[in-house]
Amino acid sequence: MQEAIILLALLGAMSGGEAQHLIFLPATGAVAENSPPGTLVHNFSVKLAASLSPVIPGFPLIINSNPLTEAFRVNWLTGTDFEVVTTGMEQLDFETGPNIFDLQIYVKDEVGVTDLQVLTVQVTDVNEPPRFQGNLAEGLQLYIVEGANPGFIYQVEAFDPEDTGQNIPLSYFLISPSKSFGMSANGTLFSTTELDFEAGPSSFHLIVEVRDSGGLGASTAIQVNIVNLNDEAPHFTSPTRVYTILEELSPGTIVANITAEDPDEEGLPSHLLYSITTVSKYFMINQLTGAIHVAQRIDRDAGELRQNPTISLEVLVKDRPYGGQENRIQITFTVEDINDNPATCQSFTFSIMVPERTANGTLLLDLNNFCFDDDSEAPNNRFNFTTPSGVGSGSRFLQDPAGSGKIVLIGDLDYENPSNLAAGNKYVVIIQVQDVGAPYYKNNIYIYILTSPENEFPLIFDRPSYVFSVSERRPARTRVGQVRATDKDLPQSSLVYSISTGGASLQYPNVFWINPKTGELQLVTKVDYETTPVYILRIQATNSEDTSSVTVTVNILEENDEKPICTPNSYFLALPVDLKVGTNIRNFKLTCTDLDSSPRSFRYSIGAGNVNNHFTFSPNAGSNVTRLLLTSRFDYAGGLDKIWDYKLLVYVTDDNLLSGRKQAEALVETGTVTLSIKVIPHPTTVITTSPRPRVTYQVLRKNVYSPSAWYVPFVITVGSILLLGLLVSLVILLAKAIYRHCAGKTGKNKKALTKKGEMKNAKREVVVETIQMNTVFDGEAIDPVTGKIYEFNSKSGARKWKDPLTQMPKRKESGPRGAAPCRLAAGEGLRPLRSASREEDELSANAWAEDASLASRNKSGKPGTPKNRNPAFMNSASPKPHPRK
Repeated sequence: MQEAIILLALLGAMSGGEAQHLIFLPATGAVAENSPPGTLVHNFSVKLAASLSPVIPGFPLIINSNPLTEAFRVNWLTGTDFEVVTTGMEQLDFETGPNIFDLQIYVKDEVGVTDLQVLTVQVTDVNEPPRFQGNLAEGLQLYIVEGANPGFIYQVEAFDPEDTGQNIPLSYFLISPSKSFGMSANGTLFSTTELDFEAGPSSFHLIVEVRDSGGLGASTAIQVNIVNLNDEAPHFTSPTRVYTILEELSPGTIVANITAEDPDEEGLPSHLLYSITTVSKYFMINQLTGAIHVAQRIDRDAGELRQNPTISLEVLVKDRPYGGQENRIQITFTVEDINDNPATCQSFTFSIMVPERTANGTLLLDLNNFCFDDDSEAPNNRFNFTTPSGVGSGSRFLQDPAGSGKIVLIGDLDYENPSNLAAGNKYVVIIQVQDVGAPYYKNNIYIYILTSPENEFPLIFDRPSYVFSVSERRPARTRVGQVRATDKDLPQSSLVYSISTGGASLQYPNVFWINPKTGELQLVTKVDYETTPVYILRIQATNSEDTSSVTVTVNILEENDEKPICTPNSYFLALPVDLKVGTNIRNFKLTCTDLDSSPRSFRYSIGAGNVNNHFTFSPNAGSNVTRLLLTSRFDYAGGLDKIWDYKLLVYVTDDNLLSGRKQAEALVETGTVTLSIKVIPHPTTVITTSPRPRVTYQVLRKNVYSPSAWYVPFVITVGSILLLGLLVSLVILLAKAIYRHCAGKTGKNKKALTKKGEMKNAKREVVVETIQMNTVFDGEAIDPVTGKIYEFNSKSGARKWKDPLTQMPKRKESGPRGAAPCRLAAGEGLRPLRSASREEDELSANAWAEDASLASRNKSGKPGTPKNRNPAFMNSASPKPHPRK
């Protein structure tokens, strides 16, 4: 701030005294504390610059203050005159707030010339009156219990704003004098007499004044209220103690008004509280008025009230919810019975089942056992019954004696009686039960009487026995006949039909089925006259009461339903091409049978396959045995015949004995036979040793597979698998035995011989065979190839070099290395000598084997392994085996 003032002063000096500046500032002003808004603090003016540029509107203004405050502002007066006044936005308090404010006043004209000056404002102290604090400032309410001893009531306190240290005492006074109260100079309020709420005023209004040493003062009001004490018990004023009420009053109905008074509240509205101390579910009391209301339904005829109709209550009155004074009173309510329950019954609907042969006069129902009246006292609990009514019931039922409620039978209830059937054997009796006293409540009772039928008639069939017929050709589910049983008893109960015995065959346990509801007899499967021509059944009919049986005979009508069966059914024949016409081919004959036809009824014909009609049967009709004949010669040379294998389909029909008219109407069955005929041509070579040509005949029988023989391929397959497994196991065992046998004769390192076809491409291999034998070498010979001397055994052919270490021959170029080594086992016999070249090759090969054997020995003299063999000795010759003598 100081830097800004210095800067403005320099600017003014530089302007040569022509700059704008504030007049009468800086200065010091004073203002009293608690001054109202607009109070003048200081006047000043603005001297314009030489250019006479006016002050910008809104200037001068206070741009800063120390301390910060909004209690002051600058007002424009006239021309260039201004004043500083209070704003009232902040309270200026000498005692609690700042006392000095430095206001920086800033002015600026339109050309930008400015000036800044400081106005120091000092707040001056002003004497203020004392003040009451807290509730005393607004007025105070004090309460004093009546009968309290005279003395201290309250300490009044005020404070002086100028006396911040509270060192200057204040003076207190009662402006409105009272005989009952007084106040000391230090502000103590006290009572001078014993206060009585009932005897004197219940409240006092006092004005208290406080003054400081300057004579300034303040006043406040104090209201002193006398509190009434509850020192007397209330007493009841209602005179009635016993009340009589009717049952079934509506909840909320007032049945009694209990009143009481409290002497402590004489002349004032009552504040007594009423309550019922005894437990009662029937009544409740208004706690403010004392009115007793019905809380719930009061039923004189139920619960404990039926035995004891009185209800006792204890009413309590209190003048305070808690504590205070109270009083009690006993009151009694007597509940009177009214006729509020109509006569009723356990059920208003009765259903009675009466047998149709019940005797007249029988008691059917006594309503007194089911009806009652819940009212507790007479005549409210008495009732009677009116005369029964109902369509059709008057002639059958009666109340005897009248009004007693006893219903007896007086008419006929025969179930089969047409008039009773018209009524459906159902009757309705309507009777009323009613009170004998007002208001004469009544209820309708409905009695449903049903007639139960009895078994008076037996269950019988409409025939003593039944005979039905059915063709053996009829399929399953064919209707055979129908049986019918009836029972005259009504109502008709459903019948159940069943087959008790009979109706079985060798193949089926039940050949027939009967509809259990209609009695219709049907076939379960086709029947066979030839197996069982007659069936005798026992059919049983059953209802809910009876059972009856009848015999049914079913005759099976014979029909031609069996096909002829011939033996053989299929056959293979072979015949020479030059067989004579009329010859019975291979003495073949058919023997046919038919279960339902005569042997003379068969007729034979050949269908497809009889090309050029070379074959026929004789006889072709009228017999069950016929033979196959050749009817014409074969002509293969002329081209007439070209087929050598014939497949004949033979038809065997059982209509031979029927005329043409009957044949069209009758049932005809046809069987078939399959024949395979092979024609054998003339042989191509002539056998001269035989005087006449012979023809060889082959008879081939075919086993035609039947689907029923499914087990045959199964057994064959399983047997084949088992046989194959046995053969594999035997081969394995044989291979193991050969391996063990050969392993005992050959060395482990011996290689297989080279095949003959592989000699050209095979490399020369040395086969070392070590044979341990104990023998005597009885001869010597010179190897023609190597010139070495070797020893041999003339019997076994074994040989060895006589002195191999000293007589090792020179290496000699051998022939082609394609020859395989020749192994010679001990004990071999003499062999013939070979050619010179071949012997030379064999001796060379033996020499190689011998050299390899020698080279396989190590330094210790033992035979070496193949890894230790020296390749240099692989071409050494071995002596040729010496022929045995």
